[in-house]
Amino acid sequence: MLQQRIEALFDTPPASYTAEHYALFASFKEALNNGTIRAAKPDPSSPTGWCVNAWVKKGILLGFRLGTIVDMSLDSAKLPFLDKSTYPVHSFTTSDGIRIVPGGSSIRDGAFLARGVICMPPMFVNVGAYVGENTMIDSHALVGSCAQLGRNVHLSAASQIGGVLEPVGALPVIVEDDVLVGGNSGIYEGTIVKRGAVLGTGTILNRSIPVYDLVRDAVHSATDDLPLVIPEGAVVVPGSRAVSHPAGKTWGLSLSCAIIVKYRDSKTSTRIQLEDFLR
Repeated sequence: MLQQRIEALFDTPPASYTAEHYALFASFKEALNNGTIRAAKPDPSSPTGWCVNAWVKKGILLGFRLGTIVDMSLDSAKLPFLDKSTYPVHSFTTSDGIRIVPGGSSIRDGAFLARGVICMPPMFVNVGAYVGENTMIDSHALVGSCAQLGRNVHLSAASQIGGVLEPVGALPVIVEDDVLVGGNSGIYEGTIVKRGAVLGTGTILNRSIPVYDLVRDAVHSATDDLPLVIPEGAVVVPGSRAVSHPAGKTWGLSLSCAIIVKYRDSKTSTRIQLEDFLR
């Protein structure tokens, strides 16, 4: 079984790697590229609705052990690229049904992009990422290692989906179906954004930033055991909160936070929908 063989090779590294080991990794990476294995998967029994596949992360890290640094440059004198031999640029054909608009984008091998994905230049998708059907990755956007994006997601320009490769047991960033991530926004540290949520321009989400829900009179934050979870359909904007420390009051300081100002309705959906003719 692929999982057992990957875990055995990761947990007990040999003195040297053989052709059999490289063949095993090639099979593993092919499964990543096809989307048949993922760094995280839906799990209705989990409090968050997701669970991490730690063995898949082990396989990705194994690839770095197996690889050697090689020259991947088209022109080494003018534009040098040096990286691990096990992670070249991902290859696509027109039959994949993916648009990669010319202009400096890069998708690393070991990432899955479904049919209908649009990549606007320049953007980057790292190893272990999963990108669902009809998702748009706009200019200067980053999809980090092992990040999981659903269908019909729009990553606006300069937005960042952080990578969570290590530790292997940590849940990666999850962005579910029909989410809009506004420009210059960042989602980090295993945050889960549930279906249909909208992040306004410049919204930052991580384990340290609380999210104040004005609609439901609640505060959403990460715990020692659970990540930050943005509720389904929430419309989130950046905000600030006063520092309670006496010196903070004296100096008029505030800290970043995020605020849920409403939940998605038909008016919101109309304003943020992607134009079909772009596809």
